[in-house]
Amino acid sequence: MWGSNEKKPAQPARPNEPVRTGEPARPAVAEKSATTPAGTQSPNWEGTAMAMNDPMHSSAPSSGATARLGASLHVKGEITGNEDLSVDGSVEGLIQLEERKLTVGASAKVTADIVAREVVVYGNVKGNLRARDRIEIKKDGSVVGDLTTARIMIEDGAYFKGSIEIDKTGDGSGALDKSFSRPSAAKTAVTASD
Repeated sequence: MWGSNEKKPAQPARPNEPVRTGEPARPAVAEKSATTPAGTQSPNWEGTAMAMNDPMHSSAPSSGATARLGASLHVKGEITGNEDLSVDGSVEGLIQLEERKLTVGASAKVTADIVAREVVVYGNVKGNLRARDRIEIKKDGSVVGDLTTARIMIEDGAYFKGSIEIDKTGDGSGALDKSFSRPSAAKTAVTASD
């Protein structure tokens, strides 16, 4: 490409410059010399454009996008982060997204304690859920564990077994403990199944 002896049609070097015939076309922008050592090139010559478009190298948390854990993925351990997450695979351990939304997809199987701002369950969850704002269990969702939240919605057809603690302070972001109990909040035991 760069070293070919192929004749190219003459092009103006600048937009308003007349076309010269018999001369190779000059580019409008200066090119980097092929003999320049790699270490002397500007550090952001090519890498900057790639890093800005590559979500794997983004340093700022995304505000509108939701991260997704695919149906074929299985995670054992702790998931923490500062972006919304949709889980369609299986997770065992702890999911902690303090100020974000967690969506448990219809094909998901989660065996984990969950701490988030909002939790929506379409699939299966075994573990305790703590949401500062709200928890929703959709009609085909299943939760076995204790819930602590300011607001709760359980649709007809959903399966739930455990206790519900309504935290009126809205401060569900406290330290994660195994019982999720608070003596000052109202505690209601509910078992619903179809």
